[in-house]
Amino acid sequence: MGGASSRDQRAETSNRLEDETVESSNSTFFTNEELTKLQSDYDMGGVEKVKTVVQQKVTELDNTELNIAVTGESGAGKSSFINAMRGLEFDDEGAAEVGNIETTMEPTGYKHPNLPNVCFWDLPGIGTKTFPANKYLKKMKFKRYDFFIIISACRFTENDIQLAKEIKRLGKNFYFVRSKIDNDLYSKRRRGRQFNEEEELKKIRNDCVSKLQEAGMPSPRVFLISNFDLNLYDFSLLNKALEDDLPTIKKSVYILALPNISSETVEKKRKELRKQVWMLATLSGGIGVVPIPGVSLGCDIGIVIGGIVHFRQCLGLDDSSLQSLAKRAGKPVEDLKAVVTTPLVGGEITPDVINRLAWGAAAVTASAIEVFLDTIPVIGSIFGAGSSFFFTYKLLSAALDDLTESAQKVMSAAFGNENDPNQTSVQ
Repeated sequence: MGGASSRDQRAETSNRLEDETVESSNSTFFTNEELTKLQSDYDMGGVEKVKTVVQQKVTELDNTELNIAVTGESGAGKSSFINAMRGLEFDDEGAAEVGNIETTMEPTGYKHPNLPNVCFWDLPGIGTKTFPANKYLKKMKFKRYDFFIIISACRFTENDIQLAKEIKRLGKNFYFVRSKIDNDLYSKRRRGRQFNEEEELKKIRNDCVSKLQEAGMPSPRVFLISNFDLNLYDFSLLNKALEDDLPTIKKSVYILALPNISSETVEKKRKELRKQVWMLATLSGGIGVVPIPGVSLGCDIGIVIGGIVHFRQCLGLDDSSLQSLAKRAGKPVEDLKAVVTTPLVGGEITPDVINRLAWGAAAVTASAIEVFLDTIPVIGSIFGAGSSFFFTYKLLSAALDDLTESAQKVMSAAFGNENDPNQTSVQ
C-alpha cells in the first residue's frame, strides 16, 4: 500500500511539473526559429553559447522601453488616469499634478514606480491658446510613443479627431477613453431618477461612437472608465485591446506594469513572470551534480535573489507598493502584511532564505525530473537532471508561486470580493 501511495505521489509530482513547464515553454519570448537556433548554437558551442543567446534575450527584455502618451483637452482627467495606472493617489510622491485647468505646459514623463522603463507621458491639452491644434502635432514629438490614449470627460471634439487621424497616419495605435463615468452616473442618481446603469452606459458609448463616425472615424472603439475605480466599466476591455495590439515583449512589460486591481491581474502577472523563469535558470545552468540543498546551493545565488526581488516588485509586494495599496484601499498597511505567509516578503532575500526554499525544490523524484526535462524544448535536452538549471528553475518557480499566493491574499485583504471584476461592459 505504501508503494502505491509513493507511485501516486510521484505521478502527481510529474504531472504538476509537466503542467508548469509546458505553460512556460509554450509561451516564451522565443520564436520557434529562435528555439531551433538555440539547439544549433549548443551543438556548435556548448552550454556557454546557449547562455550567451539567452542572456541577449534577457537583456532585451530588461532594456525594452514602453512609452504611453495620454492626451486630450484640459480637464479631461489625464493626470488622474496616469496616477491610477501607476497605483498612486494624487498626493503621493511623484504623482502627476491634478487640476481643472491646464497644468501641463510640455510633455511630462512619469515613470512607473517599480519598472523605470515604463513611462506615462502627460501631454498638454490640444486646442488651447498655448498649444493650438495646427502646431500641437509637431511639438509633441509623436514618434516617441508606443500608443496613445485620447481622453475626454464629455464628448470628443474636432481637435481629438484631428489628433487621431494624425496618429493613424504615423502608423501608431490610439484608443478613445471616455473618463469620469462615475460622475455621470452619480449625477443621475442625485436627481432621483430611476435608470438602468447598463443601458445608460450603452447610451453614453453609442453617443461617443456616433459623433466620432460623423467626424470621419469609420470604426471607433470607445472605452468608458473611472479613474478612481479601475475595476469598473470598460477598463478590462481597454487592457485587452492594448495587450492584443502590443508586440510580445512590450505586451509583457505592460502587463507587469499594471496596478494590482484584481485577482485576474495578479494571475496575468504570474503567467508573464513564469516565462522569465527558465531563461534565468538557463543563465544559472551548468552540467554536473548539484550538492544537496541546505549544505551548498547548486545555482547562481545572485540570479535567484535578483529574480525573486523582481517578482516581488512586479506583484506589488515591496514595501512602497504595499503602502500605496493600503492607502488606496483605506486599510492599515499592517492588515495587508498580516496575511503574507512567505518569508520572501518584508525583508532582505538572503542565501539562508533561499537555502530553506531549496529543500522543497529538491524534493522530487528521478522520474519527475525526467518528465521535467522532456517537456522543455531544446533546453531540456541540453541540461542534465543534476544540473543547476533544474534546481534554479524549481527555486524560482516555488518563489513565484509563494509570492503570487501572497499577492492574491493581499488583494483580498485590501478589497475583499470587490477585487473581482464582475462588472464588464460589452461593446
